[in-house]
Order: sequence, then C-alpha cells, then structure tokens
Amino acid sequence: MPDFPQHRPAIPRSVWALGLVSLFTDIGSEMVHSLLPLLLVGSLGASGLVIGLIEGTAEALVLIVKVFSGYLSDAWGRRKPLVLLGYGLAALSKPLFPMAGSVTTIVAARLLDRFGKGIRGAPRDALIADVTPVAIRGSAFGLRQAMDTLGAVVGPLCAVALMTVLLGDIRAVLWFAVLPGLIAVALIVFAVREPESPARPARLPITREGLASLGKPYWMLVAVAALLALARFSEAFLILRGAQLGLADAHVPLVLVAMSVVYALSSWPSGSFSDRYGRRALFVVGVLVLVIADGVLALATGPVGVFAGAALWGLHLGMTQGVLSAMIVDASGAQRRGTAFGVYGLASGVGLLVASVVAGAVWDGWGGHSTFALGGVLAALTLAAAMLWMPRNRDMP
Repeated sequence: MPDFPQHRPAIPRSVWALGLVSLFTDIGSEMVHSLLPLLLVGSLGASGLVIGLIEGTAEALVLIVKVFSGYLSDAWGRRKPLVLLGYGLAALSKPLFPMAGSVTTIVAARLLDRFGKGIRGAPRDALIADVTPVAIRGSAFGLRQAMDTLGAVVGPLCAVALMTVLLGDIRAVLWFAVLPGLIAVALIVFAVREPESPARPARLPITREGLASLGKPYWMLVAVAALLALARFSEAFLILRGAQLGLADAHVPLVLVAMSVVYALSSWPSGSFSDRYGRRALFVVGVLVLVIADGVLALATGPVGVFAGAALWGLHLGMTQGVLSAMIVDASGAQRRGTAFGVYGLASGVGLLVASVVAGAVWDGWGGHSTFALGGVLAALTLAAAMLWMPRNRDMP
C-alpha cells in the first residue's frame, strides 16, 4: 500500500520564488523562441539544416555548461550566485534578437542566452533539492516545471497578440521580451534564499573516481536520458511543421501554446503522483506518449494533426521531465547534487545536439513527416531501454 502522510510538508518559499523566476524568464524566452524560426527562414534566409544546427548547438551548450556550474556549486557550497549569473545573462541576451541583422548575430544572442541557462540549471535544481523535504521532492520539481511551462504558454500567446497588434512586425514584438527577464533577476535577488551549509573544500577537477561514486542506478538513468534526448529534437521543428501544414505566421506560436498548456497542467500532478506511487512506471508511460506524438505529427495533413501531436508532446514532457529530475536527486547524495545534474545535462546535451542536426538534415532531404517518423523510432528504442535499464525502486541511495 502506498504511504499517505496525514500532514505533507509545505513546498518551501524559495521553490515558489524559483518557480516565478522560471515563469517570467520563460515568458520572454518563448516569445523569442516562437518567432525566431520565422525570422531566420523569412528575412534572414536560413535553411532547415541551419536552424537544426543553431538549435542543437544552443541547447547542447546549455547542458554541457551544466556540468561545470553544477560541480562548482558543489565545491563552492553556494548556489544562488550562479543562479543569478545565469538568469542575468539570459536577460542581457534579449535585446540582441530584435537588433540582429544577420544569422551570425542571432547565433551569438542564442548562444549567450543558452550559456546563461547552462550556468543556472544545475545549481537551481540542486538548490530546490537542498531546501525541499524528501516526501515532496517530486511535487517541488513538478511545481517548478509547471510554472516554467506556464511561461511557455503565456510567452507565445503574447507573441500572437503582439504580432496582431503590430501587424506582423517580428522585430518590434521581440523588444517586448526584454522586460520579463528583468523581473526574474529582481526576484532572485530579493526572494530566493539558500540554506546555510558548512563550507565544502575545493576539489580537483572531476575525476573518474568521483564520477564512479555516483553509483550504477544514477548512470543507468543518465543512459536513458541520453537516448531520450536523441529521440526528442528541438521544438523549433514543431513550429516549422505547423507552418508547413498551413498555419499563418501570426498563428504558428499557438503550436507551442498547445504543447505548453498540456505540459504545465501535467507536470505538478505527475510529480505528486511519483511521490506516492513511484517514478519508473510513470516515466515509461511518458516515453510511450512521445512515440504516439511523433506518429501523429508524421501522419498529420493539416493544423489539427499538428496541434494534436504538439499536445501529446507536452503530455510526454509533463510526465517525464520533473520526474526525471527527482530521480536524479534520488540517485545522488546531497554533496554531489550539482555535479549529478551537470553530468546528466552533458549526456542529454550531446544527444540533443546530434538529434537536432540530424532532424534538420532529414527535414531538408525528405520532409517534415520523415523527421517525426525518425523521432518515433528513436523514442521506441528509448522506451525499450527505460523498461530494461531503469532502477525499479522509488528511492535510490
């Protein structure tokens, strides 16, 4: 029988504050992300392969940088300064997008934005784990992910509304993405607190022995996460699929809205469910949903199919992303949380880079349906690996 404590602990204020930081940051980022493929393909003349290279490189940078920022937060014993630096760099990148006159400037702005995300990601997740009781760990990560994803709903909706009011002027709309980032930085400064912790001695760079100490259950999770990254390429291809199948430029961001609404609504309940019943089965079902989403997107013949596939994509994310973060914490010790998130990010980053470049090449050579068909095959392989490799126990040492 599952354990139902009569008085579950409250989610700490710092977790709520970090959720709001994620909310405002994602509003600005998704305003940019929902329109950037149109700017690149339209006025700047980029191909699908170029978009795949940009998105894959940018997202891989995020996850590779997490290794070093996570390790530094463990060795230093401080997480908030790195969180502040990361969100600050993201805010500084936003004015570069509307000012860009070439693909090169877009690349520079995108990499700066993603470099900031890489710096903040592992320390932020480790900070959430530091301040959250074990009994509500899944709920805390689910809440943070839900608020982040709510920003991914509001951001594209703002983009759609502003595109309508400003008569399709993409650059003018992108200027409005600057303000939410500034609000997020202010929230970190004034509302986020980290617990007092004993000083951790500085250590030598990451060693084989140190990585081995993370344990077999952790490395099994990392292997599955890397395969999942191969199966799930950049969401920019959802936008391109919508445009390919008849959506007007002003309405294309609604594809991300559909995905993000389902993502936001499913993240927190999924995390709470995993606290009570275990995480592995929920994760496996979430990967199965990705297989179905890719099939729907591959077979879609119009906007209805794209929206259905995007909604399923969002359900997959809600069922897997916060839960996977909680599993990483379950499998790692308190003194290695930052490093554990960082290495997990590196493995996922390499997979995402390869996946986005391959997806772009397949898109140019064989079309959008083939891109999502390939994603479905890779997701099915991930599903098999998750069933075979992932630890069965809910709370891993």
